[in-house]
Amino acid sequence: MLEEKLENRHIKPTAMRLLVLRHLVESTAALSLTDLEAKFEKADKVTLYRTLKTFEDKKLIHAITDGTGAVKYALCAEDCECEPQDQHIHFHCIQCEETYCLTQSKVPRIQIPTGFKADSASMLFKGVCASCR
Repeated sequence: MLEEKLENRHIKPTAMRLLVLRHLVESTAALSLTDLEAKFEKADKVTLYRTLKTFEDKKLIHAITDGTGAVKYALCAEDCECEPQDQHIHFHCIQCEETYCLTQSKVPRIQIPTGFKADSASMLFKGVCASCR
């Protein structure tokens, strides 16, 4: 199943890519490069970063800027092309600092001025998650 996810996005399934993908699949919250470094202590930071960039470039994952200073990553939906209409809202817990994808809530469509082209959209809510309440 993991190899198939990679192959569907034209990503060669290496051992490190499979390990990182498994961790992303099993995680309930978005993960940063630092989170992955802690999980894979013996892995090279550059290799982890390149793995994430490959996943992002091939639209297997999306990046989330939640205001903490660290970019976090989460899996995209199978049919996601990371276009503005595919993007969803995120929630950042101010207590545990986890960031969650609210995939059921899409970023609203807005009219942008003629001549402008939106490449991405982002909407972030901050508060306290259910676990911290």
